[in-house]
Amino acid sequence: MAVRKNRIKHIHSSRNNQELEKRYDQWAKDYDTDLKLEFEWQGPHRTAEIFIKYVSKKAKILDAGAGTGLVGRALFALGYRNLIAMDLSRGMLKEARKTKVYIKLHQMVMGEHLNFPTDSFDAVVSVGVLTLGHAPASSFDELIRVTCPSGYIIFTLLPEVYENNGFREKQSALESSGKWKLVEVSEPYQALPMGEPDKYHRVWVYQIT
Repeated sequence: MAVRKNRIKHIHSSRNNQELEKRYDQWAKDYDTDLKLEFEWQGPHRTAEIFIKYVSKKAKILDAGAGTGLVGRALFALGYRNLIAMDLSRGMLKEARKTKVYIKLHQMVMGEHLNFPTDSFDAVVSVGVLTLGHAPASSFDELIRVTCPSGYIIFTLLPEVYENNGFREKQSALESSGKWKLVEVSEPYQALPMGEPDKYHRVWVYQIT
């Protein structure tokens, strides 16, 4: 368990995207065992339970920061079939490809320009990605651009990251400027009860306006 906790700290201490990508590549083969089986990672299923309330089964969906495909598998089990994966790590995408739930997989970086046309997706889901050392609040600009009007962006966020790392200000500014509107925020829940029991996440739902 200590080794696995150190892996999480190792990931979050990455100094840049190149280092982050390398560390995720190294972790990819053990990621599912560590997160899902050992830490009882709740993020994908908690998010999927909320996602299904808003997004049609026919929707074209971007899994932004797909990792090994845990979110994709949760959505696939609920009947979603038009799933596209995006992640910065080739190693993680290699594992995601094995799940056979995605119709396409792309290596791209959150916070940078995304190589998708405007209005490409009916919905975007992002679980465990918008956090320190990973995807900054500025990532929302591109996620909004690639999402169709009236589409949804559904993501998880730590309350302390929301309060202290520019997310509150960014999300509010995007709402004030008419880019999106808030639809739902879940109650806080333990996302990693066996790994980080003191950390609570929330699921946020915005609709593009």
